[in-house]
Amino acid sequence: MPIEILMPALSPTMEKGNLAKWLKKEGDTVKSGDVIAEIETDKATMEVEAVDEGILAKILVPEGAQDVPVNQLIAVLAGEGEDVAAAASGAGGAKAPPAAAAPAPAAATAAAPAASPAAAPAAASAPVANGQAGRVFASPLARRLAKEKGVELGAVAGSGPHGRIVARDIDAARPGAASAASAKPAPAPAAAPAAAPAPKTVASAPGADQVKALYEAGSYEEIPADGMRKTIAKRLVESEQVTPTFYLTVDCDLDDLNALREQVNANAPKDKDGKPTYKVSVNDFIIKALALALQKVPAANAVWAEDRVLRFKHSDVGVAVAIDGGLYAPVVKKAELKTLSAISNEMRDLAGRARNKKLKPEEYSGGATSVSNLGMMGVRNFIAIINAPQSSILAVGTSEQRAVVRKGALTAVTQMTVSLTCDHRVMDGALGADLLAAFKGFIEKPMSMLV
Repeated sequence: MPIEILMPALSPTMEKGNLAKWLKKEGDTVKSGDVIAEIETDKATMEVEAVDEGILAKILVPEGAQDVPVNQLIAVLAGEGEDVAAAASGAGGAKAPPAAAAPAPAAATAAAPAASPAAAPAAASAPVANGQAGRVFASPLARRLAKEKGVELGAVAGSGPHGRIVARDIDAARPGAASAASAKPAPAPAAAPAAAPAPKTVASAPGADQVKALYEAGSYEEIPADGMRKTIAKRLVESEQVTPTFYLTVDCDLDDLNALREQVNANAPKDKDGKPTYKVSVNDFIIKALALALQKVPAANAVWAEDRVLRFKHSDVGVAVAIDGGLYAPVVKKAELKTLSAISNEMRDLAGRARNKKLKPEEYSGGATSVSNLGMMGVRNFIAIINAPQSSILAVGTSEQRAVVRKGALTAVTQMTVSLTCDHRVMDGALGADLLAAFKGFIEKPMSMLV
C-alpha cells in the first residue's frame, strides 16, 4: 500500500505552510530520517524528515506552492516491494489535492475539512500498527516535544496517518502516565447538545473590497500580507476577543541599575581577540528581574487552560524581537537560574537567528509572560497585547531623567515607565500589583539579582 506524505504541523499554531523546496525527486530512494523537503511556516523555514522508507513515487504539491493546509497529501512513497508506477498512478486519484500548487485557492482550502471525516476511521485504527517490530513512527516535532516533556514515545498512541505520533498526541500525554493513557481507546466524538446556547457574535472586520471602496482608485499600492503578518493579525485579534485584560503601570528608578551595569560591563573578561565576552544591556536586567519576580510571586507564573490554571516551576520569559514585516518572541528558558551575562549572550544569539528566521518552534513557544521594550525607540509609555496563551506582558518605555520630589526636595532621577497587561482569568488586580511591585524592587535594587 502506498505511504502518504502529508503537510506536517511544524509548530503548535501552524495551520498552513508553503512548500519551499523538494530535496528529493520522483524515483529517489528515501530512508527514515532523510531530509526530503523545506517548508516555510509563518515563523521560519524548516527541514522535514521522512519517517518511512521507500521510493518517492509521486510529488503532488510542487515547489513554491503557497498556503498548503496541514495534513494535506503532498507526496506518495512506494513501500518495499511495491510497484512504483502503480503507487504513482494511484496517487492521482481522489486523495490528490486539487490545484494545491495554486496560491490560496478557495476550493483547495475548503476541500481539506471535507476530507477529514472520511480519513478519521483509518487514523483511529492506525495506532495498533505504530511500534510494531520495535519501530515507533513520530513526526520530528512530536519527538522534540516528547523529549522536552519526558514522554516515552513507545507508550503513546499515534493519531496521525498510519498511527504516526504527532504533536497533539504528545500534548495529550502525561509524563509517566502515557502508557495508561494509550491503553484506552479514543472516545467517539460526542454530538453537540441540541439546546446549547448560541455563541456570542463578534463583529467581523470589513473585507478587502469594502476597505478599498473607501479610497480613491490608484491612490494606494496593494502589498499582499505574508504568512507571518496574517498569523500575527489572527492571533492578536483572538487574544483581544478572548482574553479579559487589565493594565497596571509603575515608574522605576534606574540610577543604581545604570551604575551597576557600567561596573559589570567594565569588568567583563576579554576573549583571545581582546573583545569583551559579554555586554549586559538594561533589557537583560529587565528579563532577569521579571524572572525573579515570577519566582517571588509564583501564582502569577501561570496560564489559563480552559478549566484549570497551569502554574510553572521555572520562569520562561519571552522577549519581543522586531524583524522586517513582523516580530518573534523567543523565550529565555529558566531565566531565574541564569546569570546576566548568560542572558545577554543568549538573547544576542536568539535575536540574530530570529532576524534570519532560523529559530526552532520550541525556541519561541512556552512561558507565562513576555517583555516588549520600545524604550530604545524613544517611546515613553505604551500598552502591549498579551501573546496568548501567556497570561501577561510587560511593556517597557524609555529611560529618561525626570524631576521627582524626594523628601520635600526636587531632584533629577533616571526613570522608566513599565506597564503590565494581565489576563484576569489567571490573576486579579492585587496579584498583578504584587508581581509588578516585585519587579520594581529588583530593578531599583539590582544588586539583589546578583546574590
